[in-house]
Parts: sequence; C-alpha cells; structure tokens
Amino acid sequence: MEFSSLTLKALPNIPLIAPGDHLGTIILEAINNTHLSLASGDILVIAQKVVSKAEGRYQRLSDVKPSPRALATAKIVDKDPRLVELILQESVEVVRQAPGVLIVESQLGIVHANAGIDQSNIESRDEQVLLLPEAPDKSAAEIQRFLSDRLNIQLGIVISDSTGRAWRNGTTGIAIGVAGLPSVVDKRGQNDLFGRPLQTTEIGFADEVASAASLLMGQANEACPVVLVAGFAPFHVDSSAKSLLRARDKDLFR
Repeated sequence: MEFSSLTLKALPNIPLIAPGDHLGTIILEAINNTHLSLASGDILVIAQKVVSKAEGRYQRLSDVKPSPRALATAKIVDKDPRLVELILQESVEVVRQAPGVLIVESQLGIVHANAGIDQSNIESRDEQVLLLPEAPDKSAAEIQRFLSDRLNIQLGIVISDSTGRAWRNGTTGIAIGVAGLPSVVDKRGQNDLFGRPLQTTEIGFADEVASAASLLMGQANEACPVVLVAGFAPFHVDSSAKSLLRARDKDLFR
C-alpha cells in the first residue's frame, strides 16, 4: 500500500435521513450534483447515524419497561433505567460501570459506552434514541456494491462511529462497518528502515481512515455525514470491521 498524498472532502447537501431512505441513491445524487470524479481505491466514510436512521433503528424510551437488572444498574450509573434496559439488551457483557459511565461489549463485539446508543443529532420526538445498525458490515457491503456498480469503479466503504478510548481523553472515529478495503494491514515480517523484521506491527487501517474523516464530519451540528477519502491505489483485498476486534483471550485490558 503506497501513497504520497490524500484528499478528504465532505459531500455537501446530504439531506436529513429518514427510515426507509436508500442511502446509496442519496449519496450517488450528491456525487453527481457536486460533479465529483471518483476513482477505484477511493473510500467513502459514512457516519453510523445516517445508516441507523435509514434502517429505522429508532427506539422510544416511552415503550421500554426496565427489568430489575436495569433498575439496579441505573442506580449505580445514574442513568435513565429505560436507557439502561436498551443498553443491556444490545450487549453481551457489562465491562465497567460507575456513576455516569456504562461500558459494555455490544452484540457486535465492540467495547464502548452505552452500546453505541445515542440521542444526539436525532429528532426529539417521544424521547427517541438511536441504536447502531444491526449488521454494519452487511450495510457497508450493500452500499459498496450499489455505488461501485453505478460508478463503474471499485469503491471502499467505511461506516464510522465515535468512541472514547482507554487512557485517552476525547472521542475519535472508528470503523464499525467495512467493505471494499482492508480493515487491518499486516506489516509483520516486513523490514523497518534498518532491515529489522517487524514483529507485531498491524495497522488499524479502516480505523485510521474513519478517524481522519471524523475531522470533517464533526461531533455537533456540522451535518457532514459522508466524506470522500481519495488518493489510494485500488485495493485487491476485502475484509470486515470484525477484523479490528481483539480476541477476548488476547484482551489484557478488561
């Protein structure tokens, strides 16, 4: 993988997304209206939130009845018991809990706060919250096939989400869905500048792309949910975001 420069451009005029909207069509219209010329190897980074909205992943807190476990956990973390119930339903394990913090392993295998459930930048009807896509790798693959076929190029797609990190302040973008590009680039066995073989170097490539794009997406009212990253050569491998998840038997941080 060789490149000397990259360009990032937020696609303008992406409308507010509603359940049932076809994201591929909306993104294609934005590309055509902006007169962008895409090439094989280009990557579109799409904010998780618009994918979840299109897939109708809304949940009304008024429809949620907290379980005894959710009620007990809510007292510890000082959160709405209905929200806690949804977090537990979307999780396989509670990793850490403290006042104001509920870290879980979601059903997608991602360890993050609140199972990715969020209330920011969504319509405030009926105390709505938004869940992550049920299968973001599948969502990425469907968008990738649609756009690649119509643009006649080999496009990469990353569905990104924002997350906090252990030992570091601030949020950053990560890839939760990937299609048409490598998630991880394995450099083990290659030589460094002085000829020494690399022993452990694996690059979280899709995460780095997601993080770069998040600078343009923003975290507040920027309304830039799709970012074009151009400058890579065409990719000849495919993978999924699951490749970025550390196996539990190698996770020394829980």
